[in-house]
Amino acid sequence: MDLDKEELLKRFEDYISYNTQSDEDNDQVYPSTPGQMVLARHLKEELEDMGLTEVSLDENGYVMATLPANGVSGKTVGFISHMDTSPDAPGGPIKSRVVHDYDGKDICLNEEKGIVLSTKDFPEIMKYKGQDIVVTDGTTLLGADDKAGVTAIMGALEYLTGHPEVKHGKLRIGFTPDEETGRSPLKFDVKKFNADFAYTVDGGEIGGLEYENFNAANPVVVIHGRSVHTGDAKGKMVNAISIASEWQSMLPEGEKPECTEGREGFFHVYKISGSVEECRLDMLVRDHDRTKFEKRKQYLLHMADFLNEKYGPGTVEVTLHDVYFNMLDIMQDGHMNIVDLARKAMKKAGIVPVELPIRGGTDGAQLSFKGLPCPNIFTGGANFHSRFEYLPLPSLVKACETVIEIACHGWEVK
Repeated sequence: MDLDKEELLKRFEDYISYNTQSDEDNDQVYPSTPGQMVLARHLKEELEDMGLTEVSLDENGYVMATLPANGVSGKTVGFISHMDTSPDAPGGPIKSRVVHDYDGKDICLNEEKGIVLSTKDFPEIMKYKGQDIVVTDGTTLLGADDKAGVTAIMGALEYLTGHPEVKHGKLRIGFTPDEETGRSPLKFDVKKFNADFAYTVDGGEIGGLEYENFNAANPVVVIHGRSVHTGDAKGKMVNAISIASEWQSMLPEGEKPECTEGREGFFHVYKISGSVEECRLDMLVRDHDRTKFEKRKQYLLHMADFLNEKYGPGTVEVTLHDVYFNMLDIMQDGHMNIVDLARKAMKKAGIVPVELPIRGGTDGAQLSFKGLPCPNIFTGGANFHSRFEYLPLPSLVKACETVIEIACHGWEVK
């Protein structure tokens, strides 16, 4: 398969020129930032120019399109990537450059500001020695998450429309807003998308094939205190901040993100706000095992009961909110054949699949539970959500090849 690396690079650089950083605090508007809609219109025009059918852009920023089958019939395969970039690092304007024939040493991203992509901090980059790597100038993220995914899908479509002799089944394409805020699947119309199964092209380094993710809940803990003048506080003041500290200390030692890996779950307080009178803790509860996940939530309720017994009824209130569940439950219920399809596609592209549980979630997890089985495949990027994000170009090429291979054989799935 002869893919033009320079054309893929040009396409990627075009997409990252759009500042599509989403806003997790703006949950009243879809998409959460105007830049996402600007890129959505651009992608819609490109899809139309390629000759795809049923091209649509709705008021919420979801782009969908169809590449009809050419000479074969069978299952309809979907490919989905998100247009927004993370709010965790500055989102633009992005100034990228290509490090040609990487020498395996530290990369100076910004000499003026002294920003260096260090092999000590990020040793994984050394395995890409000799390759061309796209980096930033150290002042913003790169946006490979997930514009590398968008590029891989669009590059595959360009190849397939330019090579009508290559047979493929019906393909459905979806580009979504606000994945980084966790709201992307909320308004994704699975019925309108009308695919038998799909893949999010939203993974990391080359070979990644993901069909197992955390079960996730985002509890909110509110602690009610009582403020009294400090000069007369003995026996009267109830300091909500002190109780918040006690709450944190009651969480199991070693079961926090900084102490866990693989399939190990955790509790995580990621934001605290408030005063003596009232304090709020925003939390994450994660576990791959559903039974352990439910026990973790119950543990928080037992903590609240203990503190309410100690300080008085109503002192601690816990609101549990499930966000997504482990897609493995869906895959093992008759859909491992689509995981196997991705394995075969990667191997045909000369890639060794790397199958690890996701220590997070994907749109595919929520879509799987909405009736669209949807594993995740790699884009090639690394150090996402960071000024030190990078994208080895050969990995992007292989991501595009993998999409093409799936497209050419997905219709055969029984």
